[in-house]
Amino acid sequence: MANSVSTWMKRHSLIAYFILAYAITWAVQIPLALKAQGLSRAQIPFSIHYLAGYGPMLSAVIVTWLTAGVGGLKELFGRILKWRVQPVWWLVAISPLALYVIIAIVFRLIQGQSLDLGMLGQVDFLPNLGLGALFLWLLTFGIGEETGWRGFALPRLQKNRSALFATLILWVFWALWHLPAFFYLYNPAIVIGFLLGVLAGAIVFTWLYNSTGGSILMVGLFHGVFNFTTGCTECKAGMVSAIISTLIMVWAVIVVVLFKPTNLSRIEKHVI
Repeated sequence: MANSVSTWMKRHSLIAYFILAYAITWAVQIPLALKAQGLSRAQIPFSIHYLAGYGPMLSAVIVTWLTAGVGGLKELFGRILKWRVQPVWWLVAISPLALYVIIAIVFRLIQGQSLDLGMLGQVDFLPNLGLGALFLWLLTFGIGEETGWRGFALPRLQKNRSALFATLILWVFWALWHLPAFFYLYNPAIVIGFLLGVLAGAIVFTWLYNSTGGSILMVGLFHGVFNFTTGCTECKAGMVSAIISTLIMVWAVIVVVLFKPTNLSRIEKHVI
C-alpha cells in the first residue's frame, strides 16, 4: 500500500502537494469558520489560526519525503536555509519594512502625524507581541507558506512553462487556499483587492525566488515582513497598508515588463 501511494505521488507530485496543503490548512481553518458562523460550539481557540500557515510546508515535506527520500529533504531544507545570496536580495527581502518606515516619515512631514510602531505587534487572536509579532509572521505564514508555494510547487510548475504562466497557475491555487479565512477573519468585501494583491505578490515572489537561485529563505523573509507591516489588527484597513500593497502591485508590473515572462528574472528560472 505504501509503495503504491509513493508511486502515485512520484507521478503526480504536484496534485498530491496541493491536496495535502489544502487538507492540512483547512483542517485548522474550517472549524474556526464554522465556529465564527455559529455552526459549531467547539471550544477551539482562534489563535490556532497561525498553525494554518504550516499546511504548505508540511505538505511539501511529506510529498518530498515520499517521492525523493532523504536526499530530496536535504535539498529542500538547503533552500530553506539558503542565506548566501547577494546583499541586495537581503535588502529586497526586508523592503516592506523599509517602505513602512519611509511612509511613516512622509506622513510625519506632511501631516504632522506619527505612526505608532507599537501597533505592529498587535495581531489577531493573540495579545500584543511587540517585536515577537515579526517572528510569528516569519515562522508561520512566511517560511511555513513559502516552503510549499515557492519551494515545492513553483519550481515544478516552471519546468515546462514560462515563469509567468507557472505563477498564474500557482496564484489560483494560492488564492483559493485562503477561502475558509473569509468566513472568520477576512471581510468578503475585499475579495477583488485581495485577488489582485495575491497575484502581484505571486509575481514579485517568483522574481525574488528565481533571482536568488531558489532561496526559500529570501521569499519567506519578504512574505513575513510584508505581513508584519500590513497584517497587524489596526493596519489591515489603514492607509499605510493600502499604500504598501499598491506599491507591490506596481512592482509586479515592472517585473513583468523588465524581466519578461519566460524567467521573470535576469537569470534562468529555478526548476526541479
